[in-house]
Amino acid sequence: LRGNQRTQGETSRREGGKIFGSGSRAPIAITILVKAPHEGDAKIFYRDIGDYLSREDKLNILKLAGNVFGDGFRLITPNERGDWINQRGNLFDTFIPLHEAKIIIYENFFMTRSRGLVTGRDAWNYNFSRSELEKNIQTMIDYYNTHKPTDFDPKKITWLFDTVQDKNRGIKYEFDAEQIIESLYRPFCKSNLYYERALNERRYQMPKIFPTGREDNLLICVNGVGSNKELTPLIINKPCDLGLIDKCQCFPLYWYEEARQGTLDGFGDDLERRDGISDWILNEARKRYGANVSKEDIFYYVYGFLHLPSYRERFANELKKSLPRITLSDKFWELSRAGRALADVHLNYERQPAPEGVQVIGGGDYRVEKLRLSKDKTILTYNDFITIKNIPPRCFEYVVNGRSPLEWIIDRYQVKTDKASGIINNPNDWSLEHDNPRYILDLILSSITVSLKTLEIVENLPSVEF
Repeated sequence: LRGNQRTQGETSRREGGKIFGSGSRAPIAITILVKAPHEGDAKIFYRDIGDYLSREDKLNILKLAGNVFGDGFRLITPNERGDWINQRGNLFDTFIPLHEAKIIIYENFFMTRSRGLVTGRDAWNYNFSRSELEKNIQTMIDYYNTHKPTDFDPKKITWLFDTVQDKNRGIKYEFDAEQIIESLYRPFCKSNLYYERALNERRYQMPKIFPTGREDNLLICVNGVGSNKELTPLIINKPCDLGLIDKCQCFPLYWYEEARQGTLDGFGDDLERRDGISDWILNEARKRYGANVSKEDIFYYVYGFLHLPSYRERFANELKKSLPRITLSDKFWELSRAGRALADVHLNYERQPAPEGVQVIGGGDYRVEKLRLSKDKTILTYNDFITIKNIPPRCFEYVVNGRSPLEWIIDRYQVKTDKASGIINNPNDWSLEHDNPRYILDLILSSITVSLKTLEIVENLPSVEF
């Protein structure tokens, strides 16, 4: 049995004769197969040693165990769903899907959804610098147009299945500057993206949500099926990468389709904007909460509901194996208002004020190479000239896709060079091209405030019983 990032386990099976171990910081599971005479089916025993343990803690537990078949192991058998551990119950299935294609479309909260975009060549298709991205894409297109797929130069192109197929069909590529857009690559990390269909491996339904990549739209993004990470919803207003949230699934406020009978509807020559929230759920909500309920109220209700600690804890097993299902509760308005408040913080994360008590020592040069956080996480070395002190430990309690906002910025905002292509991705270019030399420093301070405000809102969410 394989442990996930939050739960480390030991397993024993009275059937073979090997011990397998892995990792230090990585998720780890130990499987013990014992070959011995027995009658009937083999039995599987499982022991969970707890969450958030260090390497030393795990090894110490093994050392103190003495007998591998000692106390702590329990016999496990699968339920009717085939779950051995993290077994799901039946209540979750009675809730309303956010969007499930197998369900009658009108009995979902949303009319459509999409996975995050997959480029297949992130180093080429993403860059903090618009001018560098343009140069990289033009280099790749020129090489594609003049070489065969058997000509492989990693500093000129990354061949994918679709580009090979296009080349074999004689299709030529042309660079289009309009396809360079802003996107969310990782939580709280914007990047320039080359959005054009031919040079991205999969765009899924994203073009229905952002036809040009510049539409005014909102998406609630959650973990996809099979994610090993806890549910971490995040609202965004730009196209996103599949890695924004683990196996990212996006539920939009609006979506677009080709206009019928020449109707323009103000969104281009051949597009009409449609509501992402279904009429069915609007009618259900109005029956319960009154005729003044709007689809935006429902959209923000979903965002507030998905942040409920009681929901995320009660249905943790279900949320690892299914997309979210939620219910219309008697706390609709409180959760809708809370969802709006959370959305305001998360969408405007760059504009949050600096937190009180956090000190910035030094100044002058705001360029970064690699941000370094102290072991106690209270001091951040920005560069040789700037240090940030008194970082509140509480800010690390708000986690999105495995990291706090500040930790995502530390991870992403450093100068990186892709080994294969040699492409440099320099976050200082974003600051330069947006004429804001303090952008990264201010973003660090804002991210701390994002965490503190989020925690305050979540801790004051109404109680919902399940």
